[in-house]
Order: sequence, then C-alpha cells, then structure tokens
Amino acid sequence: MQFSQKITDLAREAERALAPIFAEIDEVSYQNTNKVMDAFREHRVAATNFDTTSGYGYDDRGRDVLDRIWADVMGAEAAFVRHQIVNGTQALTIGLFGLLRPGDLMCSIAGKPYDTLEEVIGIAGEPGNGSLADFGVRYKQIDLKDDAFDFEAIAEALNAELTLGKPVKVAFIQRSKGYLNRKTLTVDEIGGAVSFIKSISPETYVVVDNCYGEFTETREPCAVGADMIIGSLIKNPGGGMAETGGYIAGNARAVELASYRLTSVGCGLEVGATIGQTKNMYKGLFYAPHTTAQALKTAHLAAYMFEALGFNVEPKWSERRSDIIQTVITGSPDLLCRFCQGIQKGSPVDSFVTPMPWAMPGYTNEVIMAAGAFTQGASIELSADGPMREPYTAFFQGGLTYESGKIGIMSAAEAMLE
Repeated sequence: MQFSQKITDLAREAERALAPIFAEIDEVSYQNTNKVMDAFREHRVAATNFDTTSGYGYDDRGRDVLDRIWADVMGAEAAFVRHQIVNGTQALTIGLFGLLRPGDLMCSIAGKPYDTLEEVIGIAGEPGNGSLADFGVRYKQIDLKDDAFDFEAIAEALNAELTLGKPVKVAFIQRSKGYLNRKTLTVDEIGGAVSFIKSISPETYVVVDNCYGEFTETREPCAVGADMIIGSLIKNPGGGMAETGGYIAGNARAVELASYRLTSVGCGLEVGATIGQTKNMYKGLFYAPHTTAQALKTAHLAAYMFEALGFNVEPKWSERRSDIIQTVITGSPDLLCRFCQGIQKGSPVDSFVTPMPWAMPGYTNEVIMAAGAFTQGASIELSADGPMREPYTAFFQGGLTYESGKIGIMSAAEAMLE
C-alpha cells in the first residue's frame, strides 16, 4: 500500500516518541513468556499432549494438562479451556449460570456490562428466552465514579443483601471498557475492589470479565483474589492460533460449578473430545504474550496518530494499558464508517470488502465491524468496530504483528483524511 507523505511522516514521528514505551511492553512480554514456558516445563508438555480424542473424550491427557497449565499461568487454583466454547459471551454465560441460583443477586460494580450480556442477564431482550432474570436471578448495577469503583455504593449494596440473610452472590467486574467510553481497570484496581468486597462479604464471588486484558500486565485478576476470570481464545490468550474457544479460571469450587454448566452436573471436566484442536490451543498460549505485545504497540501507535490528527482518543498515547482496546471518537457516522473501512482495506484477508453497519445478533444498536482476519471475529487480529450511536466511537484492537497493525492504522488514517 502507498501512503501520503503526511501519514508516513506522522507514523515515523510516533515511533520515535513511543520507543521507550515499546521497550516496556517488550519487558512485560518477556516476563509473561517466561511464566508460560515455566508452566509448560513444570507439566512436562510433550508431543503426545497434542493427540486427539473423539466421542466422550475420556482420559484426554492433553486437555487435562492444558487445564493445569492454564491455572498456573492465570494464578488460579483451577481452570478449563475448551474449543467447544463459541465466544466470550458463552464463556461468561457458563460462569454466571454456574454460580447464580434463583433469588441470588448479581451486582455489576463497573457499570453496564458488554452489550451481548444484556440478554443473558435479562435487562434486554424478550422475557422467557432463558435469561438469568427468567430463572429468578436479580440484577443491580453500580456505575464507576470518576473512572474508579464507587466503594460507598458497593458497601451499601453488600450490606443491604446481608441484612436479608444472604450475601451478594456475584460481584461482576468488566475489566475492559467494552462499548463504554471509560478507562480500562488495572489488575491493582481490581485487587483493591476484591479486598474491599471480601472484607464486608467474604462469601461473595468476584467474577471478572477478563476479555482483552490477558497478558497486558504481568499478573491476572486471580492473582489478586478474583474468584473467577473468564475470556475468549480468539482474543489475547489464543495468540492468533486458536481458531475458537474460551476459558474459565479461578478458585476450585467456582471452576467446578462452571464445569457443570459447560457439560452437565456429574460429568464436569471429565468429558469433552478435543477433535484435533489441542495443539492450536497450546501453541496459541505459547504465542499469546508476544502477540498481545504486538497488539499493544499497534494501539499506542493508533492513539498517537489519531490524537495528532485532532481526534479524541482513550487511552492517550503515553498512558499505560490494561487491555488492547483503543478508542477513537470520530464524532459522526460517516467518519466511524470511514475508520472501519480503512482498517478493512489494510487487512490481510477480505481487504476488498467494504464493511457497513448492520443489526448484529445480541447488540441493541446497529454495529459496523471491520475484521480482515484469518479467524472469523478474532479480536486479537487487526479489527475495529463500533455501535452506530453517539459519539460514534471506533473501538480498535489487535494486530498479529506490529508491522501489519501499523499498515492498518495508516490505512485508516488515510481514509479519515479523504
């Protein structure tokens, strides 16, 4: 692709300014890679771990060893990772339905969850579809206050439920901004919330939607006390290799309860054929710290360039990050479409396609999505999307390599200037 001199010079300027930050990202990638490799060595990964199973999948050693590796890497007591999980929303659904029972209260303490969870919870969609609300699970939402947890409101909610003789069953935290214009929560901030909640209501499960955040820091939320973390393999932890799947990690009892929703009560993690997907999940985890670092560098570059072009961005180019998402407030439906179309044009797959807004299943607004990816919907690959509502924010993420991510960003910048 050929770019204007203005865009070429701006990208070079950005890289000079970002050099110290890129070095810090590489150090985090090194530490996380070391952690992954230690887990591989500890659990004696061998070529036989990649053997496939069929049918019930009994005695699948590769699957079971990968679960133990995943727990170690996530700082958890237990974990499972399965190709049968179709996306992050299903992984979250498995975890929430595993923990919550009729009459329980789920309290989202970081504001509204991601759009696709609204129908799962029952705050959107048709009654009777099988949401948590249909099963008698109650829901309360506490918004962030000045981009931080509102501890006063959280304490009030916890104590109100305790006076009824039972704890808030699940305190839910979405680490990433999702489709909200707010900052992403750091692992330290999540740890502070966990400690606060446990000091008032020790029996409350703290569940973290960890999507987009894995390997951006040297610790995951389980390391600071979260009872369950949940994510998708076609985002950070699949490293661009896993073609589908999701994971749940956390304390042993929470993971066990989730496993009964994954398969059935009594079967749990004893069943589930891997049908040839195990190697890609191992390989994806091995690549994940490095691939996430590439996506982080691409996000910093995007922030610098679009801020220099006069757009509001979050985070700013010099800010450290706890997820791979970069937002660009375009201010109009036309510019949002141009941004996504520029990303698509700069992608390795389907570069000739022009994305347009459409009514995607599970979303309350029309959404435009650019994803010229080898794996459909893989957010760790170069992608951008946004709901067609004010202020028309583009949510950009991914980049399997920094070089390809840079080309995509420059393509989007050219499209915005045309």
